[in-house]
Amino acid sequence: MKIHNMRVVLLLLLAAFMWPAGSFAQAYESQLTYEKKKQKAMSMDYNFSQEAVENAIVKKIEDMGTLGKVQKGLFNKDKGFIVFKDAVISDVSDERMDYIIKVDRKSRKEKDASSLSIIINKDGQDALPAMDAASIGKVKAFLSNLYPDIEEANLELQIKSQDEVVVKAEKKFKDLQDEKADLEKKLKKNQEDLERQQKEIENQRASLDLLKGKRKVPAASNP
Repeated sequence: MKIHNMRVVLLLLLAAFMWPAGSFAQAYESQLTYEKKKQKAMSMDYNFSQEAVENAIVKKIEDMGTLGKVQKGLFNKDKGFIVFKDAVISDVSDERMDYIIKVDRKSRKEKDASSLSIIINKDGQDALPAMDAASIGKVKAFLSNLYPDIEEANLELQIKSQDEVVVKAEKKFKDLQDEKADLEKKLKKNQEDLERQQKEIENQRASLDLLKGKRKVPAASNP
């Protein structure tokens, strides 16, 4: 009986270690200030970079037919929010609503940990407080089910990064080839210059010997 229990515990521990990273994270209620108002939001933390999470959520919603608009501007207090106006996210609701997204890096030290928050507005009003438990559950499920999209977005970023490394390496290789060709060209020219100079020396020595031969009195040789 004890052996059986130990096997069960070991299997559970093994399953825990094999479970995808971040699978135990859950969506939670939070609060953000948007359009100078504190609004209820649903948030979730992911063990991925801010860029990967942002790319994933933007692509997922835009694939449903609504383009997002990033809030910009030096003095814009809503800077960084991504707004999908009059959008339909069928996983959440069949109604058209405004979905306001914000992705933040957890901390400066944690570059691969991000927090995604979502505010939902209906007719200009915060819609989350009026939602029932089932609707809130759909929002949470939407955030939880985003993992495959984030993993895909993260992979694309890794591919892009590695592609840049390859391009940089190829450029360096080409630069070295060009440098080699230039050195070989200079070496060839140097060899030609040496041969030409050698002939010049021989010609000048011949001229010198010719002039010396015209002497009436041979020059005294050095002791």
